[in-house]
Amino acid sequence: MDPLTIGGVTAAPGTMVSGALVPARAGDEATSIPFTIIHGRTKGPVLTLIAGTHGSEYAPIIALQRMRTAINAATLTGTVVMVHVANMPSFLGRTVYYSPIDGQNLNRVFPGSPTGTMSERIADAITREIIGAATHVVDLHGGDGNESLRPYSYWITSGDPAVAETSQAMALAFGLEHIVVDAGRPRDPAGSVYLSNTAITRGKPAITTETGDMALVQEDAIALIERGVAGVMRLLGMHEDGPAPVPNPRWIEQSEVLRAGATGLFYPAVTKTRVVTEGALIGRITDFHGAIVEEIHAPFAGEILYVVATPPITRGEPVAMVGGLAVSQKAEGKSQKFGVNR
Repeated sequence: MDPLTIGGVTAAPGTMVSGALVPARAGDEATSIPFTIIHGRTKGPVLTLIAGTHGSEYAPIIALQRMRTAINAATLTGTVVMVHVANMPSFLGRTVYYSPIDGQNLNRVFPGSPTGTMSERIADAITREIIGAATHVVDLHGGDGNESLRPYSYWITSGDPAVAETSQAMALAFGLEHIVVDAGRPRDPAGSVYLSNTAITRGKPAITTETGDMALVQEDAIALIERGVAGVMRLLGMHEDGPAPVPNPRWIEQSEVLRAGATGLFYPAVTKTRVVTEGALIGRITDFHGAIVEEIHAPFAGEILYVVATPPITRGEPVAMVGGLAVSQKAEGKSQKFGVNR
């Protein structure tokens, strides 16, 4: 087992080390990306866990703080790399979705640029140093400060079928019952847009997970993340212990993020996990004097995966996500092709 170096920090076999990536500067203030390498004594996968892509999604950030000392490098096969806070400007600024420095959504600018905006330089550093060193990636998300969200994960089916097959196995191993099947991600590595898709377009299996809501530090959400990571590590042969894959996943074959057509105050008419019929009222937007300016309805029957539960809304922002009525299926060890409406 050789040492592993990321961002100038080197971990010898059987050790844990921490450091920080410092993206290139381009005239604005600097930032850093704290990470930990837990490097086993025996050669194996490099599983990368990334939290804080959106800075107000706290459950994954706290989960990695706990797991950092819970994984024993001496008994680990392979390596676990943890990015503790990918988007430090958003985390310290307590912002939803967007960086307070450049107004961009970090999870929409990958693979980034070393000479771009702050978010693009963060994405570039993560792409080169973190994803570059990984063999498998889990991008850990949760309900942002405005989102009431039920746990679910994304299985991206675009790209290499072998990569999709392993990504499916990772989604099952993570153990969240609801799995959104996403066939609509970009296939161009130079325009990958999303963090997990950046790994997939580079031939590295990856999933995105969603646990916790409303930027709350919830013990049940943290426990789901800890359990999920243990399941993926077991799948990859990194550790013998860990839960079995979810036995009866609910594949979300059709999904749509509903967006606001107006700016104002949003009043939800549904809650997370609610099953709705086609045309059901999802919520209303009023202007700042209370007049209704838009009603938002379900485009098809399905379950509410998340809904915005705070009043401020800006035109173009998400208000809810509907998952088409899930069909329980057993993954039979091979990729299954589903379509996803986008």
